[in-house]
Amino acid sequence: MSALANTLPHIRAFRETDLDQVTQIESAIYTHPWTRGNFVDSIKAGYTCHALELAGELIGYGVMMVAVREAHLLNLSIASQWQRKGYGRLLLLHFIELAQRSDALQLLLEVRMSNDAGRRLYAKTGFHAMAVRPGYYPAACGREDAILMGMNL
Repeated sequence: MSALANTLPHIRAFRETDLDQVTQIESAIYTHPWTRGNFVDSIKAGYTCHALELAGELIGYGVMMVAVREAHLLNLSIASQWQRKGYGRLLLLHFIELAQRSDALQLLLEVRMSNDAGRRLYAKTGFHAMAVRPGYYPAACGREDAILMGMNL
């Protein structure tokens, strides 16, 4: 194996042994993070849970559920020091490909109204706004609306 191969991003299924790293990233980047239990439940439910590694370090992850030819991206997160370097897009494209391979007709996600960077990433990748989910997310002062975005596959 070359030294170059070790510096390339690698996406793999994540396991319960990754949960310390996953929850550490989650807690660092969100004011209302998923709990360890949310991730354990996702793994046990058979959701697609993948981690993004760079040089052996877990730097991001995502969780997607597929049912009745519809995929729903439940979580897509990149550690703060690795954001805005193309890794979120790389991981998002990976999940789009997985959704296509699962014969889903559509991929859906919710994004906080205040998450401008996330909204731009999703729009640039082909997602379009479909609806607003009022009060969907917990926020520092009550609740925050989510934008439901979707992509036909």
